[in-house]
Amino acid sequence: MQPRLKAGLWVRGQIAICQSNLITAMVAHKGNEEAGAVLLKLNRFESGCFVYSRVTTLDGDLGWMLVAGGPDGGRETEFNCDEYWRKQISFDRDVWVLEIEDHKGQYELDAPIVDF
Repeated sequence: MQPRLKAGLWVRGQIAICQSNLITAMVAHKGNEEAGAVLLKLNRFESGCFVYSRVTTLDGDLGWMLVAGGPDGGRETEFNCDEYWRKQISFDRDVWVLEIEDHKGQYELDAPIVDF
């Protein structure tokens, strides 16, 4: 099992990584500083828009699960991604939403994508 960073610290760290690589990143919704769940909206424009949820695998490792969006780069896909995270915060105000706009496809998730 990996040690965990607090949600707010992880989000600020990702923003710093993005800024150092000239990638736009912003907090779309601020959640619980200590233990809020994290959703990551990754907009790759022509290559698609995706929402990932940070999860813990059965082995106790961190991973990301695709929960909305897809490779279609249309505005409808981005709209669906926004609707997904807005719906989630209506259920849980402690959720963090980090939005990354990555035109060049440079941003890499810090854990593997998992499928349950």
